[in-house]
This record gives sequence, C-alpha cells and structure tokens, in this order.
Amino acid sequence: MFGFLTKYFSNDLAIDLGTANTLVYLKGKGIVLNEPSVIALNRQTGEVLATGREAWQMIGRTPGYIVAVRPLRGGAITDFEITERMIRLLLQRVGVSRFTRPKVVICVPSAITEVERRAVTDAARRAGAADAQLIEQPMAAAIGADLPIDEPIGNMVIDIGGGTSETAVISLGGIVALEAVRVGSFDIDASIQAFVRREHGIAIGERTAEEVKVAIGSASVTEDESQAEVRGRDLMTGLPKTVVLTPEEIRFAIDDVISSIIASVVRCLAKAPPELAQDFLVRGMYLVGGGGLLRGLAQRIERETQVPVRMSNMPLEAVVMGAGHCIEHYDALKGMFMGARR
Repeated sequence: MFGFLTKYFSNDLAIDLGTANTLVYLKGKGIVLNEPSVIALNRQTGEVLATGREAWQMIGRTPGYIVAVRPLRGGAITDFEITERMIRLLLQRVGVSRFTRPKVVICVPSAITEVERRAVTDAARRAGAADAQLIEQPMAAAIGADLPIDEPIGNMVIDIGGGTSETAVISLGGIVALEAVRVGSFDIDASIQAFVRREHGIAIGERTAEEVKVAIGSASVTEDESQAEVRGRDLMTGLPKTVVLTPEEIRFAIDDVISSIIASVVRCLAKAPPELAQDFLVRGMYLVGGGGLLRGLAQRIERETQVPVRMSNMPLEAVVMGAGHCIEHYDALKGMFMGARR
C-alpha cells in the first residue's frame, strides 16, 4: 500500500507514536504516513496480517485466531515486541532497510517513566534506527504550532490524545509547569460504551462508540443537538437492537472524563509562575490533539478557566510537525530533546 515511499532512502524521520494514531514525518518531504496505531496478528503463527487503517477496520470483526492489537495504552508501550514490529513496518514503509539507518525523533508523553522511555528508544533502534531521540508531545506541539518557545513568554499547550492529556507551560525553551492525566479520547469512547450498556441494555464496540462521539458527542451544549441511531447487541436476547441516543445523554456519559481533563488544566494554571499568567490572558491556551476536536470542549475549558482557548490550525498534525521541524533543524533544536535540558 505504501510501497511508493520506498524511493525516499536515507532520510531521517520523526514519529508521533500515539495511542490512537501514528504519524510519520520524513525529512524534506513532510508527513508521509498517518495511520491508526493498530496491528493485526495471527495468534497461531504470530504472522502480521495488517497494520494501520486496514488493521483498525478488523477490530471487533475477526475470528478467534486473529487479534487486532493496540500496542500502546495511555501513551506507554504495553507490548514491547509488537511495538517493535509495528515501528519496523513503519520504517520499511518510508524506505528504511538494512542499508539505511536514519536518525529518528519520537514524540512521547511528558510523564512517561524512565523504563518506558528506554522501551521506546530500544524498540526504535532494534527496528532499524541508528539513533533515537525523544521529545515531549507538548513541546513538539508548541514547535509545530509555531509558538515563540525560546522567548520569555508563557506559552500554554493542551494536548488531548488517545490515552493521555497533557497541559504544559513553556518558556525560554523549557517546560515550566506540567500536568498530565492518563485519560483521553479512548476513555471518552469507553464511557459511551459503558453508558449505552448500562442505560439501554445493548453492547456496542469501540468503533461504534467512536462514531457516536464524532456524530453527536460534545462537552457543552451546541447549536446542533441532533440525535443518532445506534445498533448493537441486546444483552437480554442476544439479538441486534437499535436505540436512539441524544447529545445530552452523551454529555452525561463522558462528563467525568471531560472534568478530569479540565481539572488538570486548572492545576497547571495554578502551577505557572505569576509573571506568566498575564501572557495566558492575552495569548490564550492552544488546544491540540484529536481529543481537542470534541465539539464544545474549547468553549467549556474557556468558560471554566476564564482563559481564552485557541484551536491549533493543525490539531491532529501539530505534534509530528514540531518533531519534524526538529529533524529538519537537528543540530539547532537538539536541545529540545528529553534529557538534553536536564
């Protein structure tokens, strides 16, 4: 499917290794891959049957001997071997072979442990990278959003991903304050699944829950309050059943997750030096990540914090674009990598 990319040999690259999606930026080319972080395996043989979007389409639809796996949860590697295989396949797709060993910059959550950091870099090196450096996702997002991170100005970034939500204050090239919670858009989906099961007595899969979120999900009341029909399996009869869900129900279902994310934003604001507080009131906070696309979320954060919220121009791509900028200007920006500022 991505065989045409193999012509780009010996290029360094950046990877946003997300719980939900993996994006790859190739030096000199830009974003060349954006796929779900899923790999489909044959349990009996260990053979990789599909990766990315093709594997995602298999979730909940495979026979018992085939499993579609997300090797990352909460921004951390849960299966080292499968993550290594996924990274190797990604590198192969962008032209990495045994003759080409590129430098790789990988975006990771700020709060991952030393063990988790080592697992990511080891997986990349074993997959074919000559050198692997890590950069915090909020830092990469700030670079990708073209914020003046090197100036004595308070830059605040809220990054809501699939498994983690991070809020960071960045000034003079460093993270001044940070708050992270291991909840994200997957937890929103799981809350919808649990609500439909509890209140309507039907079971729906994670793909259906995501579709409900996109169709009628919101963090606050919006102009469009359309309802949605959802099909699932009746828990009593085992037969297919259709129910109608309202936006109000979904807001109730996901409120705990949204409240947890906003609470972490408030804690980060409280941690920030007073000298930077006036910058937030003037410049606002920048919202990135797929979870930030939930309707009404920016408005609710703004209402509860009394600080303006601005959506990044490229919320889904901001993180990998920032890491890509580091690859393009490696020597000038290597001070942004994890560990370099410590």
